[in-house]
Amino acid sequence: MRTSTEMKNWLFVKFSIALFFLLQGCGDTCENTITYSQFEPVFTSLTELRSSVELEPPVDISTPGRIYFKDGYLYINEIRKGIHVIDNRDPENPNKVGFVNIPGNFDLAAKGNFLYADSYIDMVILDISNPANIEEVSRMKEIFPHNYNYGLHIENEQVLITDWIETEMVEVVEVECGAEVAAMPEVTFFDGAIGVRNESASLASAAPSNNPGVGGSLAKFTISGDHLYTIDHHQLQVFDISSLDNPVTGQKVEVGWGIETIFPYRQNLFIGARNGMHILSLENPELPQMLSTYEHINSCDPVVVENDIAYVTLRSGSDCEGFTNQLEVIDIADLHAPKLIKVYPMENPWGLGVDNNVLFICDGPAGLKIFNAEDKLNIDDHLLAQYQSVQGIDVIPLNKVLMLIAEDGLYQYDYSDIEDIHELSFLPIIPKNL
Repeated sequence: MRTSTEMKNWLFVKFSIALFFLLQGCGDTCENTITYSQFEPVFTSLTELRSSVELEPPVDISTPGRIYFKDGYLYINEIRKGIHVIDNRDPENPNKVGFVNIPGNFDLAAKGNFLYADSYIDMVILDISNPANIEEVSRMKEIFPHNYNYGLHIENEQVLITDWIETEMVEVVEVECGAEVAAMPEVTFFDGAIGVRNESASLASAAPSNNPGVGGSLAKFTISGDHLYTIDHHQLQVFDISSLDNPVTGQKVEVGWGIETIFPYRQNLFIGARNGMHILSLENPELPQMLSTYEHINSCDPVVVENDIAYVTLRSGSDCEGFTNQLEVIDIADLHAPKLIKVYPMENPWGLGVDNNVLFICDGPAGLKIFNAEDKLNIDDHLLAQYQSVQGIDVIPLNKVLMLIAEDGLYQYDYSDIEDIHELSFLPIIPKNL
């Protein structure tokens, strides 16, 4: 859906950004050609968005985001588009089941027969009891309103900005001969808003369980007990899901700006933020309480936990504006006073996971690294395997199978024998522009 001419003019974003060419003196002028981009917003009505959720035939994975595992099935977010459903009961032969079209989807979590997914400003509840016939059963409207340019109306219909159309512009300007033309600034738009244990390797599930599934380290949705927790910018939002198909909005807890990831462990939540790791107690699950904050320099930082140890990776080169690439190992035996054990340099780490002291790190150009992390002071001396060609985004280690989503596809590895870690399967990603 598009605007009328007046609405287009009102919201049209033209990034020629005030090119000022001051001609000093009486020198000769010359013509220079500059190019830049104009961005026109695409509007979609809430009515159209809310009628679009449906299970479709399988499609190629193109721009993967979050990953989630539940009862033998792997759910892979296609950024802003929906969720791929993969039958992964045999990790050597993953099979695409279908694609759930969910406009504006980035995050997901599941418990029992129900999956919770964001859809721009709404949360959609899906019945996944039959993964081959997933259906929307309910929707919580307008619970994430601050994520998007919300509240716009066109011709009496509520709309959201759901995309941008880029047009390359060419302009001829006159400047003083010999003067340099100022370079156009780069402009980035994020996600449509103005401004992803058994002894043998098996993931088979005999029947759906009433337990929550397992997400990766970059998750923003997680489930503990009868509550779903979501994070966004600076708040933790609590939902009561004791009635799985009918969530009830609970408390909002102020955590601090720049929170990015959430990881549940035992009766606590570990929240990765740009400036540190927050630990919240779930003693009262309806109103989590802050126990402590472990601070570090400004950087993106997912966190995973096992026993009394938290593993945090810091990454540079992102919108987090950090310049550090490292793994931090933190003693959390005293949740009120986490203490740094050791720092290990990394190349450019993304997601990570840990299972029984086997530590998996997606380390950018250095690829997937797998360590024996039993000796916390000498982890770098115990590299079990490295797959440098695998540019991983996030991982889920479970039942001796590592599920890894990378830039080029879904990789799975058998680590039941850490002396013989080997690839089980590969499901490729097909970029849209190919």
